[in-house]
Amino acid sequence: MVFPVGAALLDALVLSVVEGEDTYGYKITQQVRQAIELSESTLYPVLRRLQKDDYLATYDKEYLGRNRRYYKVTPKGIQQLYLYREEWLKYKRRVDKVLMEGETE
Repeated sequence: MVFPVGAALLDALVLSVVEGEDTYGYKITQQVRQAIELSESTLYPVLRRLQKDDYLATYDKEYLGRNRRYYKVTPKGIQQLYLYREEWLKYKRRVDKVLMEGETE
């Protein structure tokens, strides 16, 4: 992708993926990769930051004899995700207006 991805967009994508169902890091990476290029080494600091900000909570669950860490969105994370979605729509409309229609106000 030629456009840079900022922290807010990455946070919004991760929260959106986890909002659908509690899930683990590798699966989050795979789903976010449908929209942007992302490595697991990039994802884990994002997950830690979202957890530190109380947007995500974690729990461990056994899978094939090993513990797997699952992430779930907190109520505060849901509120932040709704804010991100509102801001994204405003941003997208402004960019589309200029980029796709060649118009400015």
